[in-house]
Amino acid sequence: MSKEQVTEFDWDSFSSNKLGSGYSQEEKSRLEQLYAGTLSEIKQNEVVTGTVVSITDRDVVLNIGFKSDGLVPLSEFRDMPDLKIGDTVDVYVENPEDTNGQLILSRKKAKIVKAWENIENALQNDLVIEGLVKRRTKGGLIVDIFGVEAFLPGSQIDVKPIRDFDIYVGKKMEVKVVKINYANDNVVVSHKVLIEKDLESQRAEILNNLEKGQVLEGVIKNMTNFGVFIDLGGVDGLLHITDISWGRINHPEEVLSLDQKVNVVVLDFDEDKKRISLGMKQLIPHPWESLPADIQVGSRVKGKIVNVADYGAFLEIMPGVEGLIHVSEMSWSQHLRNPQDFIKIGDELEAVVLTLDREERKMSLGVKQLTEDPWTKADITTKYAVGTRHTGIVRNLTNFGLFLELEEGIDGLVHVSDLSWTKKIKHPSEFIKVGEKLDVQVLELDVEQRRLALGHKQLEENPWDTFETIFVPGSIHRCTIISKNDKNAVLELPYGLEGTCALKNLTKEDGTKAEVGETLDFKVLEFSKDEKRIVLSHTNVYKDKEEAKTSAKKSKKESEGEYVPKQEDSGRATLGDLEALSQLKEDLARSEEKNQS
Repeated sequence: MSKEQVTEFDWDSFSSNKLGSGYSQEEKSRLEQLYAGTLSEIKQNEVVTGTVVSITDRDVVLNIGFKSDGLVPLSEFRDMPDLKIGDTVDVYVENPEDTNGQLILSRKKAKIVKAWENIENALQNDLVIEGLVKRRTKGGLIVDIFGVEAFLPGSQIDVKPIRDFDIYVGKKMEVKVVKINYANDNVVVSHKVLIEKDLESQRAEILNNLEKGQVLEGVIKNMTNFGVFIDLGGVDGLLHITDISWGRINHPEEVLSLDQKVNVVVLDFDEDKKRISLGMKQLIPHPWESLPADIQVGSRVKGKIVNVADYGAFLEIMPGVEGLIHVSEMSWSQHLRNPQDFIKIGDELEAVVLTLDREERKMSLGVKQLTEDPWTKADITTKYAVGTRHTGIVRNLTNFGLFLELEEGIDGLVHVSDLSWTKKIKHPSEFIKVGEKLDVQVLELDVEQRRLALGHKQLEENPWDTFETIFVPGSIHRCTIISKNDKNAVLELPYGLEGTCALKNLTKEDGTKAEVGETLDFKVLEFSKDEKRIVLSHTNVYKDKEEAKTSAKKSKKESEGEYVPKQEDSGRATLGDLEALSQLKEDLARSEEKNQS
């Protein structure tokens, strides 16, 4: 084509003949309305329904009626492996048009928004929904509802306590939404409320028809040391430990277990408090009714100790049949001791039936009867004759003495006054301790009364026979004051003896009082062998010396012819005394006159 054949584009002509200029104004309006009807207005952050128009290796193309299609990553459709063109799904509009003019959609966010809408709807309308237990957690289970993880507390799984949560993992469970925490996006569900609703009618029926003596079947739901709680089908009853078995048990777990089905009888029912007391042992006859007839007084029985008290122990010879072994029937010893010194719980032993009352269901037993009574032995009077010497063990101390065990069943009393010849013992604990050995001599034996009087000091001669020749009244001894009270002082004398001194006789020669700890000379005022009493005085020691000096002076004066008035003349002169003096003066005067003449 030559240059001359090329013509320039006529822009003016194009401008006057624009595209579509062949449509009238009316046709243009109609076409615009039709076009607008094919598009829908969408808003950001809302959930819409889209149709799958194509599927690629990476994306799913969706038509949501917008001017352009949207893309959703294929990874968000993993839960829909059979997805195909034409399927409809809910998607979330993240952005109607990004910087590239692309419509941004998300199925994952749409599922979350839709799930929360369903959860809120379930809470508001009290709907029952189905969830999948995904795993256990502290205190409960995690349940998937509408793709949201909800918490199912352990206390809301069932009306009875659940001990193994793992049995629910991977299983579907119907629940109700009971709480939504929007701040933390937490949901709490319950399965228990569904069960309780089903049990309401059953509970009402049970309570209306409940009667004493009625036998019911239940399941043990809880166990304590005082009994078990049994689910009777929506109503709980208490089976006390004492009503489980006729035999004695320490804890219900010895004979029962959790979740065990048991038959029980209604013992009592409080309609106001809705408390039901149940029994199990009442369903079988009392063991006393089947007690063998050959068990009589004097029979020997075997059993196990089930309880030990201060007063004795209980021997179970068969479940529900017990006999009391009083502490006095455990040993021939006359002094009582703690039953635990003889018997402990769990001990298996033999005993003799002492008393038996089948109607009152009481039995007393004895253990000591299995051996011979030591007091009935033929050699008892010879073995423990008066004057014989023995060694025993101190078993008990009292204010008046101590009990000494010479052999099993043979006890004797050592009076506190028979412990020492010289020491004044107020309590046996000052002399000996429980468990120690003591040598004694038999002072008295009474087989009929089972009494044995013993003495320890009698093993030695009575030293007071000798003391009587040493501490004669008037003799002086060196003593130490060891204590004082309001009236007397206690003195330590030679040979370990003790004596007393009145406080007034503690005055020393200088007028002061002797104090505790001082060692001085004391004069014996009184000695009593029978009462083992020695009374002394320090004051009399120096007073006697003064009297001796005065007496010596008096004797000297009398020997020289000097008139010495008697001790009683030192008082006020009598009328006779005055006459004698007057006569003496007259005689002296006459004698002088004669001498002068």
